[in-house]
Amino acid sequence: MPSKMKILFICQHNSGRSQMAEAYLKKVFGNDFDVESAGLEPADAVNPLVVQVMAEVGVDLSAKKPQSVFELFKAGRLYDHVVTVCRDSEEKCPLFPGVTRRWRWPFPDPAKVEGADDEKLAEVRRIGDMISGWLKNPPDGAIDYHALIDG
Repeated sequence: MPSKMKILFICQHNSGRSQMAEAYLKKVFGNDFDVESAGLEPADAVNPLVVQVMAEVGVDLSAKKPQSVFELFKAGRLYDHVVTVCRDSEEKCPLFPGVTRRWRWPFPDPAKVEGADDEKLAEVRRIGDMISGWLKNPPDGAIDYHALIDG
C-alpha cells in the first residue's frame, strides 16, 4: 500500500489559519492524507474563536497545541506539500527536504478581527468558510486535493 501524501500547513502562530486548514482537510478527506500544521512563532494556545467556530462544524480543537515549524524541521520531518496560509510565513519558512511543491494561500488572520464579539465570531466563521472552500473547490492554480488522491 502506498504511503499517504504528507501535507504541512504553516502560519505565523499556528493558532488560527493553519489549524483550521489542517482540521478542514481531515474533515473533508478523512485519512487520505497525513496532515499537520505548525507556526513560525507558535502561540500558547489555539485562538478561542477558532476553537468555537471549528466546534460548530464538529471539529474539536480544544486540546490542540500550536507547534513550531522549526521543531518539525529539526526533527527531520518530511512533507510532500507545504502550504503557507499567511503572507508572513512564506519567506521565513525553512526549506524542508523532499518537498514536491510549496503553495501559498494567504487568508485573513483570525487574531486580527475587530468589532463586537458577535462581529468577530462572524468574521472568523467567514475565514473558516474561505479555507474550507479552497480545500473543497480549489481555484485554478491552487493545490487540488481531489487530484492528489486520484493521483
